[in-house]
Amino acid sequence: MLQKLIVRNYAIIDNLTIEPGHGLNTITGETGAGKSIILGALSLILGDRADTSVLINKDEKSVIEGYFDVAGNEAFRNALATAELDFEPQCIIRREISSTGKSRAFINDTPVNLQTLNELSSLLVDLQQQFGHLALEDDDFQTNTLDAIADSMALATEYNTAYRQWKSAQRKLDEQLAAQNKRKQEADYKQYLLDELAQAAFAPDEIERAEEQMKQLSNAERIIMVLQGGQTALAEGEQPIVTELRRLAQQLLSIADVYPAIKPLQERLASVWAEVKDIAAELENEQEKVTIDPAQMEELQQRIDLGYKLLKKHGLKTTTELIVLQQQLEDDLHQMALLDDNITELTDTVARLQKMVDTLGAELSAKRHAASGNFAARINELLVLVGMPNARFTVDIATIPPCPTGTDRIGFLLDANKSGNVQPLHKAASGGEMSRIMLCIKSTVARALHLPTLIFDEVDTGISGEAARQVGDLLRTLSQYHQVICITHQPQVAARGKRHFYVYKEVNGNGRINTQVRTLQGDERVLAIARMIGGEKPTEAAINSAKELMG
Repeated sequence: MLQKLIVRNYAIIDNLTIEPGHGLNTITGETGAGKSIILGALSLILGDRADTSVLINKDEKSVIEGYFDVAGNEAFRNALATAELDFEPQCIIRREISSTGKSRAFINDTPVNLQTLNELSSLLVDLQQQFGHLALEDDDFQTNTLDAIADSMALATEYNTAYRQWKSAQRKLDEQLAAQNKRKQEADYKQYLLDELAQAAFAPDEIERAEEQMKQLSNAERIIMVLQGGQTALAEGEQPIVTELRRLAQQLLSIADVYPAIKPLQERLASVWAEVKDIAAELENEQEKVTIDPAQMEELQQRIDLGYKLLKKHGLKTTTELIVLQQQLEDDLHQMALLDDNITELTDTVARLQKMVDTLGAELSAKRHAASGNFAARINELLVLVGMPNARFTVDIATIPPCPTGTDRIGFLLDANKSGNVQPLHKAASGGEMSRIMLCIKSTVARALHLPTLIFDEVDTGISGEAARQVGDLLRTLSQYHQVICITHQPQVAARGKRHFYVYKEVNGNGRINTQVRTLQGDERVLAIARMIGGEKPTEAAINSAKELMG
């Protein structure tokens, strides 16, 4: 709800504040007093373009501020979150225009661009002057309107949920099928690589160990000769080192009783003798391990050659990397099998959800068809009351493939003059007629649809008398559920308002004409409506008529 509109330094408005209330707010005043200028200022905080020609005082910026109660507006709260803006129960939208032509927009003191401003403000204000054609060209508006009449909003929401789930599942299935197709193209080659590695069946570090063994076998003769020479020198030569060490240790032991100081040296020498004796034995054992086996060498060379070939093929360096690659190939092929299972499951899910969408869509379509006739009849009744007796309103429902709103394309059509030629409303109706048609539609669905603040700019143009009274009654009905602001020249409409604003011009202290607004109450309001009936000096009859209209 719009709580307050402040306009400063805009066109012929120096400083003006309007505080609309709940229900129907009417704005009246002489032609040229500035009513349309107020709407022009309001349109700036709805995202319209601006220029410096609107500035009265070129030394100061123009500022337009709108204060909105948005505590219960969940759509606006969600839109703020999408735009990454903070939510406050009272939202302040401000537009500033500098003398240089620079324009800035703010929502709760946070700068925003015009696109964001337009998207968010459309959830707060429905300015009929600019919105009528857009709404009637909007398929969602027409669909939502018919759903409100058919009492199928909950069913439409259920359908939309099922539709989104179906489309989401279908997208996942398509992605999985694309992945499956791509993997199938790679599967044969990966299976070939896996079979090759599996057939090679390398053990951990086998290639590296084979290289070491090959080095030993290639040098077996030299290794045996060195081991044999060492063992001979230590234990089997003409003067074996082991024998000499033992003899020397015994000699030292023989003098230990007469020369005790030699005992530690004798013990160390005995220890060296024992160590050398063990080394000689181990050298002999190592000789027995070293063999010259051409068959083994050939087998090792084949494994090494195979290992080098696979390492080079895959750009790897170690046996461990080959084993890891083999595991990766196994995992990929296993995932392929899992992907097949997942596709089967997703296919079943898509089929189940599609059946649900078809069932809900058919039920939704049936309710829309059932309600469309009565809705069209009701709008035609109202069109007669608001001065369009020759117009014929119809609802066209065409079957289309499932979409987020159902399986129907809803069209509001009009034959403006009983010509037998029906056209979409936005093509068949004039601007004034469009406003009245929208008033008829919105008053019919007011209870069921959440609408923002509704502003009608001279919706009663071209009508008078009973038609104008009916427009006033429709506005009053609509205002029971939504805040409505209506600019009018008809006393029948002005009298139905809960709060009445009067726009007028005055000359300020600088000799400039300036637009002002005041709230009319009591006798002052009666007099204003009487003047709308009988002129500047209303008669007693005009005053009584005004009272009757207000009663």
